Amino acid sequence: MPRLLNGGYRVRVLARRPERLDAFSWAGRVDVIVGDAADEPVMRAATEGVQVLYYLIHSMTSGSRFEQTDRQLALTTARTAAASGVGRIVYLGGLHPGGDLSRHLRSRVEVGHILLGSGVPTLALQAGVVIGSGSASFEMVRHLTEVLPYMPAPCWVRNHIQPIAVCDVLHYLLGAALVPPEVNGAIDIGGPDVLRYGQMMNGYAVEPGLHQRPIAALPVLTPWLASHWVNLVTPIPRSIARPLVESLQHDCVVRDRSVDALIPPPAGGLTPYRRAVQLALGRIDADSIETSWQDSAVLGAPSDPLPSDPDWAGRTVYTDVRTAHTRAPAEQLWAVIAGIGGSNGWYSTPLLWSLRGRADKLAGGVGLARGRRSRSEVAVGDVIDFWRVEALEPGRLLRLRAEMRAPGLAWLELRASPESTGSRFDQRAVFFPRGLAGPLYWLAVLPFHGFIFRGMAHRITAAAEAAE
Repeated sequence: MPRLLNGGYRVRVLARRPERLDAFSWAGRVDVIVGDAADEPVMRAATEGVQVLYYLIHSMTSGSRFEQTDRQLALTTARTAAASGVGRIVYLGGLHPGGDLSRHLRSRVEVGHILLGSGVPTLALQAGVVIGSGSASFEMVRHLTEVLPYMPAPCWVRNHIQPIAVCDVLHYLLGAALVPPEVNGAIDIGGPDVLRYGQMMNGYAVEPGLHQRPIAALPVLTPWLASHWVNLVTPIPRSIARPLVESLQHDCVVRDRSVDALIPPPAGGLTPYRRAVQLALGRIDADSIETSWQDSAVLGAPSDPLPSDPDWAGRTVYTDVRTAHTRAPAEQLWAVIAGIGGSNGWYSTPLLWSLRGRADKLAGGVGLARGRRSRSEVAVGDVIDFWRVEALEPGRLLRLRAEMRAPGLAWLELRASPESTGSRFDQRAVFFPRGLAGPLYWLAVLPFHGFIFRGMAHRITAAAEAAE
């Protein structure tokens, strides 16, 4: 988005939750259409008067029917783009071999065929593993390498892959807007290095100074088992891990460099793999990740906002309310609240938080290890471990909605309020039980609330005073 705007383009975006755009500095410089790409009237409004349409949608997190979802979204986009007279579609798909493909790659190819057959000139850029901060593929490499000193791995660690740096992907996406109108086809894009997947992991290990990891390829690790293994030892949820793992069963390398005739390489050349890793780690260290796989929607996760008056509505609700006072000013207290979770932790009984996260992972949930996009900044829609930011009043309120597996709906509210001698911290946990299991769950965790929530209130205020 910044590259398009800096290039002088007028940009229109389609967003299901436009409030999430407020996290970006460019939000006020674009036209916003609110809605879903599955809604044909919305897509007609989104494509009207558009010269170039960038199609960057995939549905891996939508469950086992993601192929059908991808197909329907592509068909709707193809129809509306043709009816609106769009001048070009640019699609980012997946690098793939010929022959039988995994469901994920098969769906990527099908979407490309639908858009190429739309009657609108289309350029389908086919990329392999994208190396950059916030990329799910990169995060899988990173966490597998950092967590495991020895890696039992599926046979696909011997397969050849041609990764590409995210900065080079952006270069090709921007250049695609200027290709001649008669171009309608799919072209491969990739970085300068062809590596085995195991070499990618050990190539990553060199950059943060880790020892080389011995890797043993085991034929017994099927894609199903491997995806569960990835789900358990990395933050990547099973809904994303499985299609990614299935895609790694193939050699995915660039078959020709016809892209060079349409979009010349960057002035300094394509980015080598280890340099791409350095750049990604640099953005992580600098806390400057703009977008991340972590913030993608989770299938089945609750999305209803916290009811304003559940008692009046006659609903059963359980709450845990804590208040603490601190000499620190409200601004300093808010800085601690806004940075909660991720590498900063939850300021209380790390073991109990860790056990709850592992239990959620074993139950097929997202677990506690998703972390957060930024260590210091927070925005509506951001993920913070197994919570999602539902409401935000900077300097005053942070409301988190639980996405963990539980027999009910849960929220956590954290508030900072100025006082004459410092500030007050208010903390409220809210739980709406579902069925008989809901009250039983609340009673089971109730003994731990004294440790967890009381400790949180005291340590958050203590952290604010220490920083002050």
